[in-house]
Amino acid sequence: MNNIAEQLALAYQKLAKNSEQQAERANLVQLIAVSKTKSDSAIEAAYHAGQRAFGENYPQELASKAAALSHLPNIAWHFIGPIQSNKTRLIAEHANWVHSIDRLKIAERLSEQRPTTLPDLPILLQINISNEAAKSGIHPSEMLTLAKAVSQLPRLQLKGLMAIPAPGDWQRLEADFAAMQQLSTELQTHYPAATELSMGMSEDWQLALRYGATMIRLGTAIFGARNYDKDE
Repeated sequence: MNNIAEQLALAYQKLAKNSEQQAERANLVQLIAVSKTKSDSAIEAAYHAGQRAFGENYPQELASKAAALSHLPNIAWHFIGPIQSNKTRLIAEHANWVHSIDRLKIAERLSEQRPTTLPDLPILLQINISNEAAKSGIHPSEMLTLAKAVSQLPRLQLKGLMAIPAPGDWQRLEADFAAMQQLSTELQTHYPAATELSMGMSEDWQLALRYGATMIRLGTAIFGARNYDKDE
């Protein structure tokens, strides 16, 4: 597990170096360690190396890990995967953030199912910025309509946007990040508290930062290759 601590330290060093070039944003970027399919012991190793925010894709895995690691103070679970309506209760009860809202029905269920003993749930709207047929997210043109509806729901807080641009073409990727930055600016004119922009992963986070990312999601850079055999 020492390798996890080393990789995490290296990621933060790179983030700090990048932030030196954008001094005004040095304290605004949060690193989410994407821990989906990773063991409790791997997450605990990262926690003891100083990491607090972890990203999960599967509701049952999230619930299991949140229960198993509940003894760790201030650990924060970010749900970043697609959401099925029959799995919202697990997310409402265990997540500290949800990045992947793409339907009003999902937001309504999270609002209804969020325990009153927990703080309001911060949420992000997922934008399908590359217009991929197989990917979750709303079309950019739907952003303000969904934002208006979601912002009126109790027990939720609209905090910004998330995107997973299509990999591959670097020029297209840069265009997608730039478009997300424009959408974020537009959203904030209507909802000033919606300042978060979750985009950028292990291969492209430095480019994402150039276009205003406030949350980057790093998995393989910290934990190594994902175990594709594991599922819900």
